[in-house]
Amino acid sequence: MNFEKHRTEITGNEKFSILIPTWNNLDYLKLCIESIRKNSRFVHQIIVHANEGNDGTVDFLKEQNISFTRTGSNAGICFGLNLARTLVETDYILYMNDDMYALPDWDKFLFDEIEKIGHKMFFLSSTMIEPRTNNPSAIEFDAGDDLSSFDEDKLLANYSKLEKKDWSGATWPPNIVHKDTWDLVGGYSVEFSPGMYSDPDFSMKLWQAGVRYFKGVGKSRVYHFASKTTKRLGKTGGYYKFIDKWGITAKIFAEKYLRRGEEFYGELPEPELTFGDKLHSHIKKFMNGFRK
Repeated sequence: MNFEKHRTEITGNEKFSILIPTWNNLDYLKLCIESIRKNSRFVHQIIVHANEGNDGTVDFLKEQNISFTRTGSNAGICFGLNLARTLVETDYILYMNDDMYALPDWDKFLFDEIEKIGHKMFFLSSTMIEPRTNNPSAIEFDAGDDLSSFDEDKLLANYSKLEKKDWSGATWPPNIVHKDTWDLVGGYSVEFSPGMYSDPDFSMKLWQAGVRYFKGVGKSRVYHFASKTTKRLGKTGGYYKFIDKWGITAKIFAEKYLRRGEEFYGELPEPELTFGDKLHSHIKKFMNGFRK
């Protein structure tokens, strides 16, 4: 795989290193970076991984003096994040999608939480606001489905009024870990490339490493345009890769280990899997054997 890296100088005052993988999605990427610069309380190091980047992305990043890595083909999220990690110069690695708009003080609420925790073994997520959602961890509020319908003024006038408590089960981006914890589990698993089900896999690797503090921070918010890139990938087999690797479904992991979407009460206890949980996972794994 051919790749290139471009590092820009930082001031030394940056709080997070924000990794943003993108795949010829320049207009969304521009809005994402603009929102980070406009709505963050702190200064951050931004590192973009450009898959292909032949839509003007690379020229934009050079003009904006933003650090980036690039692969000539679509290497996917996992390779992209791991490659971008090599340019990280802060203690905290935050992964954000390119189709997200960071809302005011999103970063302050995350950093306040990190300071309260007082150790490195944590995994935090911001809370997504989406125009339509069945996700118990997200907030439903319609400020537009795409860039043409995006109503920034409506969003900024209302986002802080939407109720959402801290929730359990951090998994999805924006998410943040200490760099030492990232390195301990080896970053994102490339067998899930281009990326589907790499999020729960990363959380399971953290669980296996001893992390039990999985928290979604209710006040840290981003608007999400709902997978404008991942919808282009189609099915990738990640569902069954997770079962083969961990012996359970991602859904059971989310519900019984992470208790994703439930109100946050602290460090998670060990899971209590029922006979039905184990049987369901065993059947799914058995069925997968016939798919190969």
